[in-house]
Amino acid sequence: MKKRILVAPLNWGLGHAARCIPIINALIAHGFEPILASDGVALTLLQKEFPLLSSVELPSYNITYTKNGKFLKLKLLTDSPKLLKAIKAEKKAIKNLIENNTISGIISDNRLGVYSKKVPSVFITHQLKVLSGSTTWFSTKVHEKFIKKFDVCWVPDVETDINLSGKLGHPESFEIPTTYIGPLSRFEKKHTNIINPILVLLSGPEPQRTLLENKLLETFKNYSGKVVFVKGIMEKEQTIQIIGNMTIYNFMTSNLLEKTINESALVISRSGYTTVMDLAKLSKKAYFIPTPGQFEQEYLAKRLTELKLVPSCSQNTFTIEKLKDVEDFKGLKSFDHETDYKELFNLF
Repeated sequence: MKKRILVAPLNWGLGHAARCIPIINALIAHGFEPILASDGVALTLLQKEFPLLSSVELPSYNITYTKNGKFLKLKLLTDSPKLLKAIKAEKKAIKNLIENNTISGIISDNRLGVYSKKVPSVFITHQLKVLSGSTTWFSTKVHEKFIKKFDVCWVPDVETDINLSGKLGHPESFEIPTTYIGPLSRFEKKHTNIINPILVLLSGPEPQRTLLENKLLETFKNYSGKVVFVKGIMEKEQTIQIIGNMTIYNFMTSNLLEKTINESALVISRSGYTTVMDLAKLSKKAYFIPTPGQFEQEYLAKRLTELKLVPSCSQNTFTIEKLKDVEDFKGLKSFDHETDYKELFNLF
């Protein structure tokens, strides 16, 4: 009988679920049986990618953003009792799952209550340092307290000075057992003709996803070149809408998205870490618009702009004219790193 491994990404946009896809594929390739566990769009994405695998719905964290980014930290603070209640419900659900199913291990991507003392439990994060402005020391300590409940922490980056996550994944000190497993991406680089001058790729929590969608739809409606627009809304059926020069999808599954990114000259997106890893794997030029008030995305965008890799700007100030800046930037490049899944999975 195959060992069952519970794979549980956080439902915060599509990024956590998307970067679990290569891990799920590796588990299958190494003779394990992954069980999918999440909620909302994250679970929907994994169910579409792996329709033959069993899946479990976990309690939702119900994290939403503010319309004004400067109030986000305050909102997350006021939402913390609700979050702690969800983590408690999540722990109870995991206890029942472990007791009633033969589960040999857990891989949690940022789900704080998905662990068990009865089976090896892994926590995946690129944020060993959790940026929150003046309270970074506090948010980092709280995160560490949760990670300590797991057996090991996997960081999807390289340990070397040249890396993707910067100080997020490379703090000066970190006491928890940590393994750098290399950047994770579900995509492969293909040498293909470029047919889309611009690809807009959206994801992330509401209402900020919709606010950026509306802004970019308005911005590009009179653009003369071809634009492919992926909203990042996971629905039962895929929809395709053509408005002038724009071809608009509600979502794309991995194969089509891989093909579309490979065929696109420039990707406009949030600066979420999964997107950064994907675009690096595919050696793409990009323009980043970080989610307002999300310190992590603002840091990544600023860092990659300062390194002359990817230009970026705030959501309020974006215009088509800013895309001229892309010519002065190198674009993202892949790392020569092979993840040793056999070694990682020895834990189970």
